[in-house]
Amino acid sequence: MSEDHTSALEVRDITHAYGDVSVLEDVSVTVERGSVVALLGPNGSGKTTLLSIATGLRDPDSGSVSRRQAAARTVGYVPQRPAFRPQFSVAETIEFYGTLVSGAVDVPAVLDRVGLTAVADRHIPALSGGMVRLLGLAQATIGEPPLLTLDEPASGLDPQLRHHIADVIVDIAGDGTAVLLATHDLAAAERIADEILVLDGGSIVARGSPAHLREQADTDSLEGAFDAILERDGLVGVRASAGGETDD
Repeated sequence: MSEDHTSALEVRDITHAYGDVSVLEDVSVTVERGSVVALLGPNGSGKTTLLSIATGLRDPDSGSVSRRQAAARTVGYVPQRPAFRPQFSVAETIEFYGTLVSGAVDVPAVLDRVGLTAVADRHIPALSGGMVRLLGLAQATIGEPPLLTLDEPASGLDPQLRHHIADVIVDIAGDGTAVLLATHDLAAAERIADEILVLDGGSIVARGSPAHLREQADTDSLEGAFDAILERDGLVGVRASAGGETDD
């Protein structure tokens, strides 16, 4: 990872509720440039709301959010199900977003980075689900935003594609981009995350590097560490949700 430790995102003591239902309570997150921070937790734990606030899609009820500013784009965001104009080809899609973000873009370089060069002329309806996810990653990097936020970037994909997407994320972070992602994929989080935050009931109940969480639980796997967290805090659904999809 990059050795530039300038923060791209500072979330401090945020709370958020939908009506009378509290979703986030006094949550703080820092994401350094060149690092990958993974948000894990059961459905309804607050991951998607936290990601939305970090991205700037919604405001917290209280607390503060600071993002490193950039000339072209402050945040690149990839939702769980990216959608693109069906009349465009892959290359035309990147050209379109390049015009919106920075006025120009090196389309071949952007597509090569995510492994979509061979399908540059293919139109959106002809893409597989994995290709659409990769196109989402490609467009999110246009303008070199300091922060990339990803909502379940590889959920529902086959192991080979999940592995490839994880490699792309590591490559992007290696160039100094801060990455905040919500995921249920414990194996991917263990492999690529510098820090893992476990949320439940709107609060962070565990945090640390994969190695730190394993050491705390006296286990050799992140899965084992989650077993220990489940037993300690009585969380429900983390293991059951692993690899699934969620709205939060």
